[in-house]
Amino acid sequence: MEVALVTVGDELLAGDTENTNATWLARQLTERGATVARMLTIPDDRALIARWVGEFADDFDAVVVTGGLGDTPDDVTIEAVADAFDRDLEVQSDVRDRIAEKARQFREEDPEYYETHDFDLDLDETAALPEGARPLVTAESFNPGCVVENVYVFPGFPEELRVMFDSVADEFGGDAVSASVETATPEGALKDVLDGARERFDVAVGSYPARRGKPGRVKVTGTDPATVERAVEWVDERVADAESEE
Repeated sequence: MEVALVTVGDELLAGDTENTNATWLARQLTERGATVARMLTIPDDRALIARWVGEFADDFDAVVVTGGLGDTPDDVTIEAVADAFDRDLEVQSDVRDRIAEKARQFREEDPEYYETHDFDLDLDETAALPEGARPLVTAESFNPGCVVENVYVFPGFPEELRVMFDSVADEFGGDAVSASVETATPEGALKDVLDGARERFDVAVGSYPARRGKPGRVKVTGTDPATVERAVEWVDERVADAESEE
């Protein structure tokens, strides 16, 4: 299963907010055997979001979009995803009822907020989703996410994103497996090992240098566990030989 990640937000591109969502999602998907084939960060631009969501939906098994859900003028992700599939927005009554109930509970729990803030919630606008979308609602999120064909739309707040992703996590998977070999050998000295593993086995090989007191590693990824195991053994032998010669 090949997946593309799209994170949306001007604040991400400006460096005002660290893009922890992309890292977390990539790890979750990889652990489930999926392959993250693309990772893209784009601004709160409706036309740009629609363009890339549409292209990625055609090119990959699934697209995960996070950020830009809300009721402020720059929250345009839902509209953009609807544009990508040439769909109108619609209000599903159960989603609207759920938002109305959540607003009622919030008003009861924090009445002072309503007295000191201009909180004029448009229920229809908040509940609107692309026509035919499968809504994703959680107790942590006020605004709903959704699934449109093979596109999954999640909120940008990390706590809300993680709970909503968990609700559909079983829909992501694949055959990719990986294993790593630790090494103290400088990355530049491993070129022959990396090239040799790629040539001899049907695997992808990556090298990650040592950092923050942790050793470097060579990561082998493939779809056949036995092939990955043989490749790792082959790499391990040659890494050990390289280190013995230093």
